[in-house]
Amino acid sequence: METSPILNSNSIAFIGLANEYCTALENCRELERDEFVTTMLKMLPRIYIVATDLSVALINDEDAYLESALDEDYYDSIRSNVESLTGPDDIYLEVFEEDMKFSDTPVSASISEGLADIFQVLFNFLATVRDSTDETIALSIQSVQEDFRNYWSSTICNVLRALNSLAYRD
Repeated sequence: METSPILNSNSIAFIGLANEYCTALENCRELERDEFVTTMLKMLPRIYIVATDLSVALINDEDAYLESALDEDYYDSIRSNVESLTGPDDIYLEVFEEDMKFSDTPVSASISEGLADIFQVLFNFLATVRDSTDETIALSIQSVQEDFRNYWSSTICNVLRALNSLAYRD
């Protein structure tokens, strides 16, 4: 298989990992909690590393963004399925929240919402790149890379900390 001149092997790996992650969340109801947590602990660091190294031939288009392909009901079903697996341990204290500096009360976050937020980004990315031109794929990678830097990179780190606690605290 010949690779595109715009895409490199890391971009192709990212597309594969995004697909693997979305599939894992879509099928999480079939897993036991410990198996799901282990899967996420193995997958999220890989996504983080590959997303950190994303690069494509830059296309000068400041309007690069991902169309939303995920509807609210599907997002909520993914979040709800993960919440069912994590149960009462879904909520954790978020210490890196900007509002935490000025608050007397703890700020909480949820594993299920964090994983569903990452799912939303990757689902939309995959929907955009599926059967697209090289230029559209490159624009989508630029967009997901920018969104990674500004938002979901920290979500991965925070959720990993919570999942790590679930896996190793007993």
